[in-house]
Amino acid sequence: MHSNRRDFLCSVGFALASTQLLPGQAPAEAWGLGAEPSIQSVIDAILAEIPVRRPNTVDTVKHGDPGQRLKGIATTFLPSCDVIERAAAAGANLLIAHEPVFYNHQDETDWLEQDAIYQRKRRLLDETGMVLWRFHDHWHRLTPDPVSEALLDQLELADARRGDDNYFVTIQATPLGELAAAFKRRLGVPLVRVIGDPATPCSRLGILPGAWGGRMQIGLLGRERPDLLVCGEINEWETSVYVQDAIWAGRSTSLLILGHVNTEEPGMKALVEWLEPRLPDVPIVHVPMGDPFLYL
Repeated sequence: MHSNRRDFLCSVGFALASTQLLPGQAPAEAWGLGAEPSIQSVIDAILAEIPVRRPNTVDTVKHGDPGQRLKGIATTFLPSCDVIERAAAAGANLLIAHEPVFYNHQDETDWLEQDAIYQRKRRLLDETGMVLWRFHDHWHRLTPDPVSEALLDQLELADARRGDDNYFVTIQATPLGELAAAFKRRLGVPLVRVIGDPATPCSRLGILPGAWGGRMQIGLLGRERPDLLVCGEINEWETSVYVQDAIWAGRSTSLLILGHVNTEEPGMKALVEWLEPRLPDVPIVHVPMGDPFLYL
């Protein structure tokens, strides 16, 4: 499967996605960084568009020299070795990733120095000349959150949102099992996980892509009481147990877990569309990680 994706990317090179604007949104202006901008100048221009900067951010260069000339950009959810290899094959020397490269949120590496796989991954980055920059905290800080926005579009729920709120939608009452099947189809995933009766009608949905953590997920369930919480991933001793206990207590509620990759990958694909009008002369492509699991 991975070799087929790689061959496809190598054969087509960089694909240009059509830029979609929200109603009333003005087209983005090109940054005017010159014919051969440095990677650092592009990173600086991206961050300059973020209205509120976060201190102590994880959005830093994780590997490589950002002073070099930019040749091409690839975006991805998570920079596995396979993704790095495919990004390089497509001609990119800047890989913008949403999640960490070295297996922990802060990309701390002191505990990995003697690990052979860590060392091999660093060699791959060196061999490909790739600069790896993480864009997590600040991509979420745009309004509306592009990651949530892209997931709602993928799930065909954008028109059902509650006002300007990307985290709640109201739909016609639909059985949980039917919603699960529809979301699987729209995301192109083979499996989702559910807690609740598949026949339970759901009309008020909370949508939390990625990994918000148990306290945030449970807090939303307690305050808003949605019929269904749709999320990326959970700790299995937290939100899932709360939903089970809520059902035991007589509350009509359910949980639908789509996977972290599956809920945030669309947001990194949307970054291509955001960047293109700002860097019209730079080839930009999204390299999907894809759901890494086999379901036996």
